[in-house]
Amino acid sequence: QVHLVESGGGLVQAGESLRLSCAASGRSFSKYTMGWFRQAPGKEREFVAVITWSGVATRFADSVKGRFTISKDNAKNTVYLQMNSLQPEDTAVYYCAAESWLGDNSLFEPRDFRFWGQGTQVTVSS
Repeated sequence: QVHLVESGGGLVQAGESLRLSCAASGRSFSKYTMGWFRQAPGKEREFVAVITWSGVATRFADSVKGRFTISKDNAKNTVYLQMNSLQPEDTAVYYCAAESWLGDNSLFEPRDFRFWGQGTQVTVSS
């Protein structure tokens, strides 16, 4: 079991940056693949970024490639999502998710992750 708590959301203007954090409690954080998803009003939850349990592989949605980065600090039990050049279309509730031993051959769909945080709101004004 792992408990996830996101932080770092807020209101920014287009072009600005935010860094989201997801702190995990529980044992063996290093065995968890960590993902970020987002959900805008009236839309389905969508994949944003993932970093595998080893920290070697990362993957990003096409819409955020080149603007977002993801990193995992096993010593702090925390995963980060650095979001640069934010645009109004990035406005959503951002969720952190975890699943143990999920490899880079996964599709990284929401159903692949058992553990979820409560979400943090990101709002980007134009």
